[in-house]
Amino acid sequence: MDFVTSEDGTPIAFERSGSGPSLVLVHGSTADHTRWAGVLSDLESQFTVLAMDRRGRGKSGDASDYALEREYEDVAAVIRAAGRDVSVIGHSFGALCAMEAALRVDNLKRLVLYEPAFPVGGNPLYSPEIPDRLKAILDSGDRDAMLVAFFRDVVGAPDAQIEALRADPSWAGRIAAAHTALRELADGDYLFEPERFHNLAVPTLLLVGENSPKELTAPAQALNDALPDSQIVTLEGQGHVAMTTAPRLFLDAILRFLAS
Repeated sequence: MDFVTSEDGTPIAFERSGSGPSLVLVHGSTADHTRWAGVLSDLESQFTVLAMDRRGRGKSGDASDYALEREYEDVAAVIRAAGRDVSVIGHSFGALCAMEAALRVDNLKRLVLYEPAFPVGGNPLYSPEIPDRLKAILDSGDRDAMLVAFFRDVVGAPDAQIEALRADPSWAGRIAAAHTALRELADGDYLFEPERFHNLAVPTLLLVGENSPKELTAPAQALNDALPDSQIVTLEGQGHVAMTTAPRLFLDAILRFLAS
């Protein structure tokens, strides 16, 4: 693993592999860099991939006080360390971090955001009682059950998607990082201000799943309306985790965009 130091002094780890132009991968909630295992070999064949562990996961450090802004700074630090003309793929909460990091760097070439997770129009992403319910499950010691409840009740994933995730190599990392999901639910406090993105001229691909709940697709539409150079692609027959359930479809969409 390689490391970069974020603005608050926290060491952020990333796995570097492959060759070619730089591509930073930013995983979503509960995951670590192993989340990309199913698509990594295809990406490595065309890019120098920097798959980061967000703070509090994998080999990355953490801080006693958590704030969403530190996550943005972490991603920005990895992007800067990647060199010139960097592309970024962010998923879910990681996509929120990536879109905010994009406002903090000047070496970004392409941006791919798969269902960035933030509330739109005052509509919450999840029911207000969910954080307490998840904490109770976590406090009971059953991390697996807590993750299942998270993906069912927050992400809206059907049973088939959850089982696909549990069979994925990244599930062990998710178990280890399950507690971090609770603090990330604070993204409900995130206020999307469209005008902040009006001058972000980086070409941006916004991915949404055809079967995803509207709470997860509405943010992509709101961001698309705000950005000057963006497009939305719908992944047919998929939900929130197409890199697991339909990796070829996911790869075709992003590789076509990154090569354009």
